[in-house]
Amino acid sequence: MFTKRLAAGTILLLAAVLFEVPGHTQGQPAYERPETRALVALVSDAAALVREKGEAAFQDFGRPGSRWRDRETYIFVIDPAGNMLVHADPALEGKNQLDLEDVNGKPIVRGLLGAALGAPDRPGGWYHYEWPVPGGLLPRWKSSYVQRVQTPSGRQYIVGSGMYNDEMERAFVVDAVTRAAHDIERHGRAAFPRFHDPKGPFIFKDAYVFVVDMDGTELVNPAFPNLEGRNIRDVEDAQGKPLVREMLETVQTRGSGWVDYLWPKPGESDPTRKSAYVTTARLGDRRVLVGAGVYLADAPTVVSPEPTMTASELRALVRDAAAVFAREGEDAYPRFRERGSKWFHDDTYFYVWTLSGTRVFHAANPESEGEDVRNLTDIVGKPIGRMFPDAVSGPTGEGWVHYMWPEPDDIFPQWKSSFMKRVTFPSGEQVLIGAGIYNMEMDRVFIEDVVDRAAARVAAQGQAAFPALRDPKGPFVFMDTYVFVTHPSGVELVNPAHPGLEGTNIAGVRDIRGTLLVRDYVNEALEKGEAWVDYFWYRPGENTPAQKHTYVRKVRHGPDTYIVGSGFYPRAEAADGEPQREGER
Repeated sequence: MFTKRLAAGTILLLAAVLFEVPGHTQGQPAYERPETRALVALVSDAAALVREKGEAAFQDFGRPGSRWRDRETYIFVIDPAGNMLVHADPALEGKNQLDLEDVNGKPIVRGLLGAALGAPDRPGGWYHYEWPVPGGLLPRWKSSYVQRVQTPSGRQYIVGSGMYNDEMERAFVVDAVTRAAHDIERHGRAAFPRFHDPKGPFIFKDAYVFVVDMDGTELVNPAFPNLEGRNIRDVEDAQGKPLVREMLETVQTRGSGWVDYLWPKPGESDPTRKSAYVTTARLGDRRVLVGAGVYLADAPTVVSPEPTMTASELRALVRDAAAVFAREGEDAYPRFRERGSKWFHDDTYFYVWTLSGTRVFHAANPESEGEDVRNLTDIVGKPIGRMFPDAVSGPTGEGWVHYMWPEPDDIFPQWKSSFMKRVTFPSGEQVLIGAGIYNMEMDRVFIEDVVDRAAARVAAQGQAAFPALRDPKGPFVFMDTYVFVTHPSGVELVNPAHPGLEGTNIAGVRDIRGTLLVRDYVNEALEKGEAWVDYFWYRPGENTPAQKHTYVRKVRHGPDTYIVGSGFYPRAEAADGEPQREGER
């Protein structure tokens, strides 16, 4: 059994109340932002010029300062073979770019060709990827609109342009859902793996395509694949509205439409208003629901109750529990099972593992006791069966692990931060004990812990430690937090969020307030050994800078010196003004 009402801290997917959008006709939304309307008009006019003048139009597109090439906005032209015929970057122009990828390995030109050529009845479409601004350093989310066009001589080209934007358009979601439905009708279940592919066209920014059958069984959910095959018809949102039932009713009565609901953004615990576009596609001899959602611009956030405990309080609780277990060993288990006690209240409870990987105690789920958990992973594939023992293997015998895990009796994983400690029972056996809090706000305690552990690994292994620091399934990358390593000269050595920066000297990078942030944190670490610094930087996947608190440490391995750091974005602290155009941390 699982709870039908989702906690406000769950991050997910779906829809609740039917919501008519002015200007939407038969599922095709009007563009909401003037920048988007201007871009589509620019591409349409460029396509018309190619249709009229053929290749002679290419010379017009290359003129700097013209309407076709103005600062960040420029027209590009590709032929169906992937040759870049017109582009603002001379290094790309005149060459075949079929293998061009963004910072995450997402195929750019192949994706643009797919958007323009994928559906015969649609002359164009959108594609989303990460790309630097002209002359810039840091890749930012870019949404490109492309149209296929035929010249008077009969040749075919793809004409397009893009914009660097934070806000999602409803049109982007409609485009993705329409393409997904087309793929299902053409390829059947063979289309499903593409919906899971982070390098494909159906996952971008915080959007993804999901598929549900008409009985309410989840067929595709890239965010939570553990839901696939389960019936979620009776799931409710944070306000108790029947998400899936109303979504199914929308497509059964109207064919397609928009639905509105409250849901937290990925990595956040407070729900924000979100809208989903849903339609149907034929899968074999039946129809299925296909949808995707968008967080509404400037929508208010419904603030959830404060967590029952801070990180420091949880750490103190685990240390107190360790003292009890050290005295009493297994005899302490009954008191840790008492609901409403100091050790078991709300969604906080204790568990005990042997260091060899057996779960011997679990207050909230006694049925799981005795299980071999060495190969246990969370929903995103983090090997927590190995991460838990690793967290207590150091000299202090304690540490944090952050992972996705459902609350007791629920099926929807949420971010959970667990603190654990190595304890020796009176019998002499060593175990780890731990407890966690769901959707805890980021805390300096977490950052110091992850930097200290990364620094210890770099001190012991040098550059051989770098692959582990980059691993998205490892302990050094979680939520919107990651560990970076910088050489004292300013060369970026490790940056999981922006791997394109690795090998680049970023000592001269300034944030939007003019702070030489890299130079400053390098100097602070070299002078003091460790330090907290503040600057404005970009959350992974976002284009608008926010204040970031960062902790850095100086580390030595043999003759080499490194600066190891990580940071977090405190809630509701955003930068004033426009993002700086040149590279930014």
